[in-house]
This record gives sequence, structure tokens and C-alpha cells, in this order.
Amino acid sequence: QIPSFKVMDVMRQAQAKEIALKEAGSSTKVLHLEVGQPSTGAPQKVKDAAAAAVSSDKLGYTGALGTPELRSKVALEYTKRYGVQVEPDEVLMTTGSSGAFIVAFTALFDAGSRVAMAIPGYPCYRNILQALGCEIVALPATAESNWQPTVAMLDEAAKGGRIDGLIVASPSNPTGTVILGPQMQELCDWCTRNGVFFVSDEIYHGLTLGNKPVTSLSYKRDSIVINSFSKYHCMTGWRVGWMVVKDKSLHPAMEALLQNFFISVPTLAQLAAVTALDCEEELDGHVARYRNNLRVLLEGLPAAGFDRLSRPDGAFYLYCEVSSLLSLTKAPDSLALCSIILRDCAVAITSGLDFDPVRGGRFARFSFAGSTADMEDACQRLQRWYSKLAKPPSKL
Repeated sequence: QIPSFKVMDVMRQAQAKEIALKEAGSSTKVLHLEVGQPSTGAPQKVKDAAAAAVSSDKLGYTGALGTPELRSKVALEYTKRYGVQVEPDEVLMTTGSSGAFIVAFTALFDAGSRVAMAIPGYPCYRNILQALGCEIVALPATAESNWQPTVAMLDEAAKGGRIDGLIVASPSNPTGTVILGPQMQELCDWCTRNGVFFVSDEIYHGLTLGNKPVTSLSYKRDSIVINSFSKYHCMTGWRVGWMVVKDKSLHPAMEALLQNFFISVPTLAQLAAVTALDCEEELDGHVARYRNNLRVLLEGLPAAGFDRLSRPDGAFYLYCEVSSLLSLTKAPDSLALCSIILRDCAVAITSGLDFDPVRGGRFARFSFAGSTADMEDACQRLQRWYSKLAKPPSKL
């Protein structure tokens, strides 16, 4: 039994709330702070390239590894951004980062493999690995560890048996924290010493709010890097991602999996994605908005009872401890609390149970990928709700 991706459940509930409000004749707008999806669409150059391709290209299958032009363009980004040499044939295009995780995990691990990752973390890592029969080795991260794994955690986890793989995410979902160079070096060195596959989820690179994240390729040549056009490039629905795999011995298995699972990444999306890598000015404008949105939430949420917040350096997420609100609302966990907030405020946020099945009932995640006006409105609604909630009952 594979758990649901709870943020998608919340999204469905929020859509139902929108329908109910519309049917009731209400002008209230549901504010979507639950899903990690940019509120802006793809850059204009991408749309123009897609329109041109629709009228001029037959849009048949491409090779399973992607178009040569897109693979070359992605490879050049590593020299440009990180000073790391990547060859085009080391880039494997995938159907979003989700396709990359499925292929990478299937190629690297067998049923029974023990794969470590920081918790809280992206739930689909766990869910995909569970579907493959792997054992999840949870590394309980805290604010003190910047919500990231440490070598000490790995040493402790290894006492329970050999670790076959480590998955890291920097910036991370749900906390937005990053792994800096010295810590990345320590984690990579530990994996090298112990013969452990190192998988680095770098999907939020480009969304820099503070300390700039590093690529694991700068520290471990044979690490598997996964990225996508979804977040920084605002192309979630286009479903184009990639892996950088320098270990050529893995390529035959990965190519066979890509052929059998996906045939090829959607051709239209690949043709358009080539232009996305030339849109930094437009995309960095969105990052500036995310930075402003973060400021609005950090200033406004404490007055709504959300006063224990992560300090993200990247992505567009805030992770917060909500125990005091659970007490005030009598909600059994954050999943119930999120339902109450959606009902009372028409603000959709996500329970921490998606990211941490053990401790997540005391946490919630805000996505600030939307408009600044929505962030301001959300804070005002939540502050009004909290003021009523915290107000002692009048004495008769």
C-alpha cells in the first residue's frame, strides 16, 4: 500500500472549496499556498518556441535519452553555473524529475536495499522506493542540523546495517535549507568511503534566497544529479527533467528503463525547453518576487500563531512547527489543522505528515510561489482567524 501524495489531496480539497464558494455566490478566493508550483507560466520565449514547433515539426518520438540539442544545452549550464565539465552524453532527459527518480532508483537499488534520506523530505522519494521494495533509512533532521543530513546521522544509521544509497536535496523540500560546500564534501566523502550511491536532487537550483547551493558534481564525480525545468523555469506541466550520470556503466540500464517506461520525453516540451535556458532575466524576476514573498510571510505569520519557522536559503517553502495552534484548535494533528484553516480562511497549506510520517503531525508547510498580494492576503486572513481563536471567551 503506497501512501498518497498528500499535497495533491489538499489541492483537490482546495478545488472543492473553490467550487463550493462559487456555488454559494461568494467572491472569496481560495489562496493556494499548498503546492510547490510557480504561479507564473513558462517564459514567453518557451511559449513562442512551442507555437513554432506545433506548426513546423511533426512532433514524433525522440530518442529515449532526449534530443541532442537539449542535452548539449543542459550540459553547458554546468560549466556556466558551477564551473563543472559535463558532456552532452552524460545528460539523460526524463519525464520531469519524477521520471528521473523512478529510473535512477530502479537502476541503482534492488528490493531490500537500504536507502537513507533526511526526514522531513520530499515524500515521493520514500513512496517510489517503497514501491520498489527498498527499506527507507530515515535520518531525523532538525533545525539544529539545518534540516539536512549529517555524517553523524549516517554513522548511527549504519549501525543497523549497510547503507546502499543516500538521497539529498539542496535546497530542500519542505524547509528550503541548503547544504553548503564543506557539508556536501563530508557527505560525499562518507559515501565514497562506504561504497554508497549518492543521489542529489537539485531541482530548486536557481531559486536562491540566501546562501547559494552547490552541485554535488563539484565534490563527487560519480554522484547522480537530478534536476528539472519545473521550478526555476516555471514549466511544471511540461514534464521535462534530466539526470547527470557520469558513470557510463549505468547508462545501458537507465536507457532501457527510459525506453520501456516512457519511450521519450514529450517532443514539444523538449523543443521548447531549449529556449528556457536563455530566459534568466525573466526568471530571476520571479526569484525576486519569491524573496519578497518570504519577507511578507516571515513578518506576518508570527502574528497568526505561526512563530516557529524555518529559515530557507532557497526554493519557495516555509516549514513551521504548529503545536500551539493544535492546542488552541483541539486539532489532533496538522492534517486536521490544515483542513480547519481551509474551511475557515480559504487558505490552503500542507500538513507536515507528507514530509515526515512520524513528527510531521506537529508541522505544516507554506509555499510562497504565488503572488505577493496572495501572501499578504493570506497573512491577513490567518491573523484575523488567530485573533478570534486566541481571544478568551467572554464571561456572562
